[in-house]
Amino acid sequence: MSLVVRQSKFRHVFGTAGKKDTNFESVRITKNSWDSGFSSCNPKFIAVVTEAAGGGAFVCIPIEKTGRLDPTYPVVGGHSQAVLDLAWNPFNDNIIASSSEDTTVKVWHIPDGGLKENLIEPLVDLRGHQRRVGIIRWHPTAHNILLSAGHDALIVVWDIARADSICEIECADLVWSISWNYNGSLIATTSKDKMIRVINPRTGELLVEAKGHEGSKPQMVEFLRDGSLFTTGFSRMSERQYAVWEPGNLDTPKCLEAIDNSNGVMFICYDGDTNMVYLVGKGDALIKYFEISESPPYVHWIANYGASDSQRSCCFMPKRGLDISSNEIFRIYRLVAAKNVVERVSFTVPRKSELFQDDLFPDAVGDVPALEADEWTEGRDADPLLIDMRSLFTGVVHEKSAGGASAKAKSMLMAKKTEPRDRPAAAANGKSVEHPPPTVQTVASPAAPVITPSPQPPSSTELEELRDELRRLRITIRAHEKRLDALEQQLSAGDGHM
Repeated sequence: MSLVVRQSKFRHVFGTAGKKDTNFESVRITKNSWDSGFSSCNPKFIAVVTEAAGGGAFVCIPIEKTGRLDPTYPVVGGHSQAVLDLAWNPFNDNIIASSSEDTTVKVWHIPDGGLKENLIEPLVDLRGHQRRVGIIRWHPTAHNILLSAGHDALIVVWDIARADSICEIECADLVWSISWNYNGSLIATTSKDKMIRVINPRTGELLVEAKGHEGSKPQMVEFLRDGSLFTTGFSRMSERQYAVWEPGNLDTPKCLEAIDNSNGVMFICYDGDTNMVYLVGKGDALIKYFEISESPPYVHWIANYGASDSQRSCCFMPKRGLDISSNEIFRIYRLVAAKNVVERVSFTVPRKSELFQDDLFPDAVGDVPALEADEWTEGRDADPLLIDMRSLFTGVVHEKSAGGASAKAKSMLMAKKTEPRDRPAAAANGKSVEHPPPTVQTVASPAAPVITPSPQPPSSTELEELRDELRRLRITIRAHEKRLDALEQQLSAGDGHM
């Protein structure tokens, strides 16, 4: 009987801890017991909740300013009690939201280069919960839509531009985890009553609910790109488990597997472009990563990343912030509370070629919203606008065109030939025989009337296609501008050392 090895380009993904100069040290990471990420990052900043006396605070460090953090580094300190969750705006790298035990949600603006002094006054102060707020999530496609969940069993969907709530959803019990689906038309929740629910975030209508993992410890949920649900939780015997559920039928999971016997909650880091899931256990020194497929057994273990110190929590970098030239497909920042260190872990695919790898980097979610808040509120849905990852590539540029021929060869093939099509025949005495120029007969045709069709107004479908094309062009232009800025900074840095 022959053994068949599953074909996958991610079978050899491996995790590597960054060098010491890529980590953030002397960060006084919070010791709060709430099961949250306590951090968030984007291509400009990494934000971490810190220990603070007399209130809640967090730091926003420019992503390039690694190393030891100054003890007097400015903090965002507008909360009166401990900060429980952070989330950067996916469409503006300078806007961050925070939630706290003081029952409020605040939105802040962080200037380029980081803070020069402590920040106390927020841009927006959202008040609608009666108890502490443990979860905040930005909408994946609509601008200025933010979701919050509190210990009062209330989910609130906010329009932060108007500083007002769009919908308030009363839940049966304390919410442990929330996830938006790919286009932001649904949310999934797990709760203290061990139930998994799918809810319409505009109206609060409960669409589907079912029993989740049997254990009493917290469960986490994440919408996959195809609409399925991926959850982590515990069995009745306190074994850690993961499961995959059909979107329309939550009665029985498609697959349910035991992981190990550890007791820490497993945070889910999902990469929808590669369909890979990274499970980061609270109190573990391991990160387990899997690939999701459409056929049984649906979840394929790839490998484990092991460290010497356990992590408190984690956050992961959006695709547009990765090092594409080194084939980095995912990056996680581990919060190592015992050492007050934020450690960078890069997951890469080994390739010999230094060229851009199309199969590893399909088009990814960009930083331009597909919808405005009013459009989403009125019932419109749209998938995220994608960017061409090749525009962020700073490595060796392939000179071949899409057709396979080099640019030089293609220009030679397309150039107009100056030689006559038929060369003159050679005579016996070595002299060429001159041929008379060919006679071209021109036949006049009767003039036909020119009919100019009256212009027709574009249909609604054509207008929508034009809007989508315009958004894609804006994303591409913005990506090229960022690449040019990065190259100019490298060039100026090189000139400064000469």
